[in-house]
Amino acid sequence: MKLAVLVFVAVALVASASAVHKMPLFPRHELERSVLSEAQAYLSQRYTARLTGANEPLTDYKDAQYYGPISLGTPAQDFTVILDTGSSNLWVPSSKCKITELACDLHHKYNSGKSSTYKANGESFAIQYGKGSLSGFLSEDDLGIAGLTVKGQTFAEATHFPGITFIVAKADGILGLAWPTIAVDGVVPPFQNMVSQKLIDEPVFGVYLSRDVNATVGGEITFGGYDSKYQAGDFHWVPLTNQTYWEFALPKITVNGKTIATNVHGIADTGTSLIAMPMAMAAEFNSAIGATPLPTGEAIVQCSKIPTMPKMEVTLNGQVFTLTAEQYVLQISAEGKTECISGIMGIALPPQIGELVILGDVFLGTVYTAFDNGNSRVGFAPLK
Repeated sequence: MKLAVLVFVAVALVASASAVHKMPLFPRHELERSVLSEAQAYLSQRYTARLTGANEPLTDYKDAQYYGPISLGTPAQDFTVILDTGSSNLWVPSSKCKITELACDLHHKYNSGKSSTYKANGESFAIQYGKGSLSGFLSEDDLGIAGLTVKGQTFAEATHFPGITFIVAKADGILGLAWPTIAVDGVVPPFQNMVSQKLIDEPVFGVYLSRDVNATVGGEITFGGYDSKYQAGDFHWVPLTNQTYWEFALPKITVNGKTIATNVHGIADTGTSLIAMPMAMAAEFNSAIGATPLPTGEAIVQCSKIPTMPKMEVTLNGQVFTLTAEQYVLQISAEGKTECISGIMGIALPPQIGELVILGDVFLGTVYTAFDNGNSRVGFAPLK
């Protein structure tokens, strides 16, 4: 089987005779305290925009912790990107940015004039973000990822960045891994091009996310299959309810024996660190674990009580997945102090969207996940 593997590591890649393709990626960074207070508005924007047909707001880099290198062009121009199952476009900063665009100055920029495989497109590109939009234009070039070369990948050269979010971003851009139906400008996403160009044998990718901020290995994404070395058991498969996000039915969530959600929809989103759910639902959950709500939207718990706090149970297609408090509570360190924050946060969504639970890295870090494009399903396996 052809496998292309992205490995989240901080060390250089060692040459190997193995047919498995590996790329070094940056390990997960510890969340900053300020991130959580911004996350509510960001997540509400992200899913309100896409599910109501408006422009999609971009991923908040400070909220997405897993990213790694790709290249564009010939010879290769290197970038780091968020690997995001909650969006479908690839974009990087452009060398055609104005001198006043500080976000461009602080990141790697794509220069079409230096690539022999560049093809002009020129169609305008814009994604709404808060009160402004990230904008630029489309181009086409060869994409290097996980040892593979995707020929003629259409991507966006970003020339304008709203606010300061992209100035302080650790990654240069985003590589979306969701479905083509939510791609801006109808661009074919990189993963679909991997499949159509027969670079991988199976239309599947597997994701392992380490939750240890001190680990040298931050995780691994495997294109063309999955890596069983992370599995302690078989996958439990959950069919998708539509082909936009990786969305599925979520029958029940309980905590401390109390049901807080029934017959809602879930989304597996590697671009979100938290588990996000409707405001009332999150308030009920955090009350059940003894958390104290803060005016900024977070809920704080006493760190000393984590070992005795109740478990969270998420039921997916008849299988119960259990999270301990050690897994769903975030420990945030700043100025020599440690605060313990609930990893469950409320988001405000329009009534027409219905009840939606975003299973971000707090959940995905407890399982090994297979995203099966060919069979329109997601699989979750226990970690070793």
